[in-house]
Amino acid sequence: MTDNDVVSKDLLKRVAVDIARILLHWPVDQAEILESNHQRMEERRSDLVARMQGPDGSFILHIEIQNANDPKMLWRMLRYRSDLLFYDEQDIRQVVVYIGKRRCTMADSLTQFDLRYHYKIVDMHQVDCESLLREDTPEAVVLAVLCDFKGRPAQELVQHIVQRLVALTGEDSVRFRNCFTALELLSKNRDLQETVKEAEAMLSNVKITELPSYELGMERGMERGMERGIAQGHRSGVLEGQLQAERATLLRLLNRRFQHVPSRVEAQVQEAGAEDLTHWLDQILDAQRLEDLFGPQG
Repeated sequence: MTDNDVVSKDLLKRVAVDIARILLHWPVDQAEILESNHQRMEERRSDLVARMQGPDGSFILHIEIQNANDPKMLWRMLRYRSDLLFYDEQDIRQVVVYIGKRRCTMADSLTQFDLRYHYKIVDMHQVDCESLLREDTPEAVVLAVLCDFKGRPAQELVQHIVQRLVALTGEDSVRFRNCFTALELLSKNRDLQETVKEAEAMLSNVKITELPSYELGMERGMERGMERGIAQGHRSGVLEGQLQAERATLLRLLNRRFQHVPSRVEAQVQEAGAEDLTHWLDQILDAQRLEDLFGPQG
């Protein structure tokens, strides 16, 4: 099981109603997650089985997340359906949510003599990202990174996703951190890891203590503080750690944007205080040359 599978299944449990309503256009307002462990000759566990309730009544929703094309997906879904019918004769609706990189090629129907079977495939490549960006559930907003950007620049859209996560999670730092981790993992399916890292840097003054780079920067800063014999002790070390994390982030973005960072500029960044670092991080996306940020090179 990959990290993406784990994150996707966790997201499913949180956004079951949103998926039914937004991606499948079914009017539901309540979901009850059901036990999904089935055993015949081997143990199999569905990604999500939920009893959905809406104005048109209730039904069982079975969702599988697929990160790659599986030539036997049709047979897997048919076996899941027979297992579900054995325990519950209620209306069952089956959906595969495809999040893989490649074009989806899995079959969704079967016709053999007196057997006709069909399940639904939702290819996230074909879902308009705006349908998820409008939502008030941060876990649903995260899924927008897998969707069709409709020509919108990836950098702009990813930054918008992160800003929405900040706004929707508010003071709930744990939920923000979980959503951001999910965004980082799912972005690999669209080769947007570096774009997410750049968006992470823009958060340096918003939730710097919740980002992965902060912990490493704080450790380095505290080590530097001890080496210099800073009298303020732990409190000063924490402050230096935050600054060091911002310096590391800025240098990473400079190297990515301008390919090469002169030693003069690197030294200037390493000695900079909070005010200068904030200014450079705010301006880096608009700067066309290093000189726009750091003045003429000597």
